[in-house]
Amino acid sequence: MKQTIQLRLGQHLTMTPQLQQAIRLLQLSTLELQKEIQEALDSNLMLEEAEEADRFAANGEDSGNGAHESPPSDEQGSAERELQGETNEIPDELPVDTQWADVYDGYLPPSTQGSAENADFDPFLHQSRPQTLHDHLLWQLNLIRLSERDEMIAEAVIDAIDARGYLRADLDELLSTIGDDQISLEEIATMVHRVQSFDPPGVGARDLAECLQIQLRQLPAETPQRDLALAICRDGFEHLPRKDIAALMRRFKQTEPEIRGALTLICQLNPHPGDLIAQEPPEYVVPDIFVRRENGRWSVELNPESTPKLRVNADYARLIRRADTSSDSVTMRNHLQEARWFIKSLASRNDTVLRVGAKIVEMQQAFFEHGEEAMRPMVLRDVAEALELHESTVSRVTTQKYMHTPRGTLEFKYFFSSHVSTTSGGECSSTAIRALIRKLIAAEPARKPLSDSKIAAELADRGIQVARRTVAKYREAMGIPASNERKRLA
Repeated sequence: MKQTIQLRLGQHLTMTPQLQQAIRLLQLSTLELQKEIQEALDSNLMLEEAEEADRFAANGEDSGNGAHESPPSDEQGSAERELQGETNEIPDELPVDTQWADVYDGYLPPSTQGSAENADFDPFLHQSRPQTLHDHLLWQLNLIRLSERDEMIAEAVIDAIDARGYLRADLDELLSTIGDDQISLEEIATMVHRVQSFDPPGVGARDLAECLQIQLRQLPAETPQRDLALAICRDGFEHLPRKDIAALMRRFKQTEPEIRGALTLICQLNPHPGDLIAQEPPEYVVPDIFVRRENGRWSVELNPESTPKLRVNADYARLIRRADTSSDSVTMRNHLQEARWFIKSLASRNDTVLRVGAKIVEMQQAFFEHGEEAMRPMVLRDVAEALELHESTVSRVTTQKYMHTPRGTLEFKYFFSSHVSTTSGGECSSTAIRALIRKLIAAEPARKPLSDSKIAAELADRGIQVARRTVAKYREAMGIPASNERKRLA
C-alpha cells in the first residue's frame, strides 16, 4: 500500500476547561451551586461579591467622613464608658437587685439582645448535632445504677440495636462481642429485657412480634382487648398479615367484634419504634425561579437569593502588570482569567435555567390555569427543539432545579411525563390520568369503592383508553390501597 499525504477539513467538539466548568455548573442544584460559589470565593482572590464589596465601601466612606475629627481623650472615653455601663473592672459585690446582663455585655449576638421575639434564642441549640436512637438509649442507661459488669453488657446490647430499634444480634453474637468468658448467656438475656423497658416502647425487640408484645405489655392493664391482642401477637401472629378474622376466631374462641377490637389496638402500635427518636437533618429546597401571575400573564424570573452577584476585584486587577513575569503577577493573571471564566459560566447557567423555565411555563400554561388534570404530555425533546438546545442540556437543566409557583414548589422534571392516546386522536398526560384517578376515588361511595376495572371504564367513557394494569400501577404509585382494602377501612 502506497503512503500518501491528504488534507481534510472537519469539525469536532473539544472539551475545554471552560466548557467543562459550564457543564458542571449547569447540573448543580441551588444548594450545591452556593457551595461551589463559596469555594470559588475562598480560593480565588480576584472574585468578590458585589453587595459585600459595596457594603464595605459604604462603611469605609462613613469612617472616612469622621477621620478629621479629634480623637476622644482618655477622660472623655472613660466617662462615656461609665455612662454606657461598660467597665473593665469587676466590682467586689453587685447590688442585690442588679443582674449580670445590666453591667456586662452578654454572649448573645447584638441582633438578639434586647429583642423580645429572640428572648428564647439558644446559640448552642443551633450547633448541636441531631440526637440518634443510640444517644437516647445511652442517656437512659446513665440514669440507672448498674455495676460496671452490667453496664458493659448493656452498652453491647445498645450497640447492636439498629436505627429502627431492633436488636440485630443474638445472644451468642453478643457474648462473642463482649469477649468475657465469665459472662453467661443468662446475664445477657436479663440485660436485653432491661433495655427493652427503655423508651421508646418496643425498642430492643428481635422481630416484629416481640416488638408488638413489648408495646402491649407497657399499656395499662385496663386497656380494652389488651390481653387478647397480646395473645394474638404471641400465638396467632401468622394470621395477622392476612387479617384472617375467621381463623383468629377459631383459634382464640372469641367473637368477631372482640377480634376486630384487638386488631384495631394492634394497628395503633408502632412497628418501627426507632423512627420516633431518629432526627434527620432537614433537606431544604431553594427554588431557582419564581412563577407569578401579573396582569393576566405568567411571568418567570430568577430567584435573586439563589446565586450572589459576583464581580472581579478592581483593586487587585489594577495590580497586574502585563510586562511583569514574576510568579506573583502570573498567579494573579491566572486568577483573573479563572474569575472571568467562572462569572461567564455562572451567567450562562442562569440564562439557560431561565429560558428553560420560561418555556416550560409557556408549554404548560393550562396546568397553571386549571391544575393537574390539564397537564399536557411533554418530553425533553419538545423543549430542546423549541429552544434549539441539545436534549442532554435540557436534561441537566431540569435535574434538581425547582420553581416556586402558586401551586407549590415543583421540580422541573415534574412537568415531563409520558402520554396516552385518546379516542379523539389526542394525547393525555400520565400526570393528568393520575389526577383523574385520584378524583374518581375521592368521589366514590365509601361502601362501594371503585375497582381498577371500573376506574378504567370511567376513563374510557371520557375518551382515555387505559388498561386495568395501568390503573393499578398509577394507584399504587400514589399510595392508594385497593378497592377491598378501602372498603374495609371504611
